[in-house]
Amino acid sequence: MPYFDAASAAPLHPVARQALLAALDEGWADPARLYREGRRARLLLDAAREAAAEAVGCRPDELVFTSSGTTAVHAGIAGALSGRRRVGRRLAHSAVEHSSVLHAAAAHEAAGGSVTEVPVDRSGAVDPAAYGEALRADTALACLQSANHEVGTEQPVAEVAALCAEAGTPLLVDAAQSLGWGPVPAGWSLLTASAHKWGGPAGVGLLAVRKGVRFAPGGPAGERESGRAPGFENLPAIVAAAASLRAVRGEAAAEAARLRALVDRIRTVVAERVPDVEVVGDPERRLPHLVTFSCLYVDGETLLHELDRREFSVSSGSSCTSSTLTPSHVLKAMGVLSEGNVRVSLPPGTTGTDVDRFLEVLPAVVAEVRERLGAPVAAPRPPASAAPLVVDALGRRCPVPVIELAKVIGEVPVGATVTVLSDDEAARLDIPAWCEMRGQEYVGEERAARGSAHVVRRLS
Repeated sequence: MPYFDAASAAPLHPVARQALLAALDEGWADPARLYREGRRARLLLDAAREAAAEAVGCRPDELVFTSSGTTAVHAGIAGALSGRRRVGRRLAHSAVEHSSVLHAAAAHEAAGGSVTEVPVDRSGAVDPAAYGEALRADTALACLQSANHEVGTEQPVAEVAALCAEAGTPLLVDAAQSLGWGPVPAGWSLLTASAHKWGGPAGVGLLAVRKGVRFAPGGPAGERESGRAPGFENLPAIVAAAASLRAVRGEAAAEAARLRALVDRIRTVVAERVPDVEVVGDPERRLPHLVTFSCLYVDGETLLHELDRREFSVSSGSSCTSSTLTPSHVLKAMGVLSEGNVRVSLPPGTTGTDVDRFLEVLPAVVAEVRERLGAPVAAPRPPASAAPLVVDALGRRCPVPVIELAKVIGEVPVGATVTVLSDDEAARLDIPAWCEMRGQEYVGEERAARGSAHVVRRLS
């Protein structure tokens, strides 16, 4: 069964498995003790730290291991904000950061701090100049991911880091998705990552803090990991994480070129074979193994379920998946279609045969789901009336409001409008996206007795 969700968790790398088993025998003792078993464990921990620091591009004493990537992000943000509290209490971050950053920002704001969110363009990238304008005298910390976890777009880290340095603001880079593919551009002050994203075991995160960055760990003080990651180190998992990071880095150049070619094929063929689809994210500045596309008139949960039935494991940022009733914050910030969203992220070793079979299966699956939902399949009917139309989609979830709009747009003459009444949060994103894809004009959103009235003018 092809597994196409490496951006969530990559399969355990063979080197990680070997290192984990060996460390279970050799690294079970307390590395803080001076007896023989403790010294042996300490040697393993030091070697793992040196290997990880080399991959990150920092000194070993600047890097600590945490219990997860999320823990690393929370500790990094809290420590930097606390260490620079005399400068101010403002945190800046992009609108498409991982939820761990957004949750930390929300907690900071709830505690009396302030947050500046930097918007992104339609590809999901920040404008360095706009990020620079968001840096104020009271900005204690800036956060920017190296590459987006949902659409794969790489961020201009080097340019933003230069602006942060000029402003005297430390930059925390979340490198969870990119670290296995190569080092992050220089200029960052803090960096976080997560081992299960590159094929290491789950439960290991990295937090690197450059010397000279003011940092005050939150919570009770601990004796381990420089006081920045309390608790007993999971040494076997740490050893496996460091070993697998070194291994995947050695394979990264060749594997990136191979997977990029497969992703390019997916991007091209999906656009050719699936009608009414939007491939999102930057087509060039992106991770080599990840592609995301959204299909009009498709229920995301049903689409993923049908692909799973055909033995393809993919993910989604759709508002129609079972885990959420609101659109992905990433897709929303980009202003792209959210319904019928599919994220394909290929693990190392993915074959061209698996990709070709996916591309053979996908069009029929999308067509089947659309037919089940009653999506339009024929050309719109000729205009029958000049009167404005009102579509009542209150109480109906995506993609039904967009499907109903598509069914009736041909019933009004060019220049006339259709008003869609909807109380679905996704409509605010998907109706404008539909208009852009179909060459119609989104007039705007108006108040209604219930929900909102979305007005669309027919242009063609």
